[in-house]
Amino acid sequence: MAAKVEPFWKRKSLDQLDQQEWESLCDGCGLCCLQKLEDDEDGSVYYTRIACRLLDLNTCRCRDYVNRQASVPDCIQLTAAEAGQFAWLPATCAYRLLAAGEDLPLWHHLICHDPDAVHGERISQAGRMLAEDAVPDEDWESYLIFRAG
Repeated sequence: MAAKVEPFWKRKSLDQLDQQEWESLCDGCGLCCLQKLEDDEDGSVYYTRIACRLLDLNTCRCRDYVNRQASVPDCIQLTAAEAGQFAWLPATCAYRLLAAGEDLPLWHHLICHDPDAVHGERISQAGRMLAEDAVPDEDWESYLIFRAG
């Protein structure tokens, strides 16, 4: 009987992953692409229901992922080198979980093999987000959904 091989995210550290493995960790929730507000007093980060202008509101996928930073200069490129700073990501994020030494949740597509499970579990905000240009900046505070961390 052949020995069972552990999945790549259990065998490798984040900085050992190749680009394909790294990208495959994304669960497609789109939460990192929601607009966030930072509290000036305590530095807390709050997620809003307002999506980046490139985020598809139903699929939670970037409509121009490859060129996103040209269109949205402040779009953050997640890298393994910054794993210690992932506290602003949602608690369900695979990058954050693995950086903290935790495992992927059962609904993650690499576990359950269903890329839509993240939506079925209502982890994502699919169908519940607002387009960035639909809400004036000064009203974003009215659309807070959770605090990071």
